[in-house]
Amino acid sequence: MSIVTSSAPDFTAQAVMADNSFAELNLSAYKGRYVLLFFYPLDFTFVCPSEILAFNRANDEFKKRDCDLIGVSVDSHYTHFAWRNTPVNEGGIGQISFPLVADLDKSIARKYGVLFNNEVALRGQFIIDKDQVVRHALINDLPLGRNVEEALRILDALQFHEAHGEVCPANWRPGEDGMTPTAEGVASYLANHG
Repeated sequence: MSIVTSSAPDFTAQAVMADNSFAELNLSAYKGRYVLLFFYPLDFTFVCPSEILAFNRANDEFKKRDCDLIGVSVDSHYTHFAWRNTPVNEGGIGQISFPLVADLDKSIARKYGVLFNNEVALRGQFIIDKDQVVRHALINDLPLGRNVEEALRILDALQFHEAHGEVCPANWRPGEDGMTPTAEGVASYLANHG
């Protein structure tokens, strides 16, 4: 069952923060900001560092949209720390600019419906709005990396909808027309863009 439109399951867990310190991270502390919460299977693996580094390269774009990135895996915060302190050219992720949460007991992955075989998290991605409602969910199988540009597009679409009350048609991008959510609005949009 999808959690989209529901309150984001709250959690408190150990994390390695952007400054490399250990701290308890509580999701509810992010109320009033957007959050892109993403799960990945394990540290020191294959597709995972490519995704984390792609999110890190785009972090300034997320911040421009008042959105914080939070990564989660079933590794310990000590393992996250070791991975952050391993150079990229040696299979690490280096000093990324957002926190990585430790989900050793797998409770967070379970709450978000991404726990696979009771072992690791699938590649779950959730956009949570300022009121801590889940507005978008994407879950990829283990070998399939995510598209960070698409995550930004979805966040832009959500913020456009909130600002203008219009809905975003297929392949919508910032600067393009939205659609009034009425029969007349659909007809008008399709007449001009169909």
